Amino acid sequence: MQALKIVITGSYSAGKTQFIRTISDIETVSTDYAVTLDEERALKRETTVALDFGTIAISEKINLYLFGTPGQERFDFMWEHLAIGTLGYVVMVDSTRPGHFADTQRLMARFAEITDAPFVVAANKQDDETALPVAYVRRRLGLPPEIPVLPCTATERPSVKLVLLGLLKHIATRYQPA
Repeated sequence: MQALKIVITGSYSAGKTQFIRTISDIETVSTDYAVTLDEERALKRETTVALDFGTIAISEKINLYLFGTPGQERFDFMWEHLAIGTLGYVVMVDSTRPGHFADTQRLMARFAEITDAPFVVAANKQDDETALPVAYVRRRLGLPPEIPVLPCTATERPSVKLVLLGLLKHIATRYQPA
């Protein structure tokens, strides 16, 4: 069976761990620890400090290995390690928290330095009535039209599956002959 490496990244509390837990065929491997900073504790009680890992079989011959990054910039040294050998990546963004979009922009700029792998953006929490529309998320992040921005609800398997299929389609179009 061929294993393809996909990285799931995004700013703090964007939904990366939940995304992997929702789709993984195995019990996920997580390195979650109690949140130590008060401003972060307001959003959640535990945070990823190294990685999350899960897998999903997309055919009898192909398995996706999903590696989730920590969201805080103080753990950005892990981003470089996790990006090695990636076929592509998903940038998770919490579409209910536009105040964190600047963090996402910095993360995308850093990932562009680390890897030239194709990526898509998953506008998470689209099931929330306060979620910003996908087009608004694209505009606020300053993304060009060739970067797919996909609606996502990280707690719903069909939604996560559509994001991963969108990434695979984006990867395939990049490598098609001109």
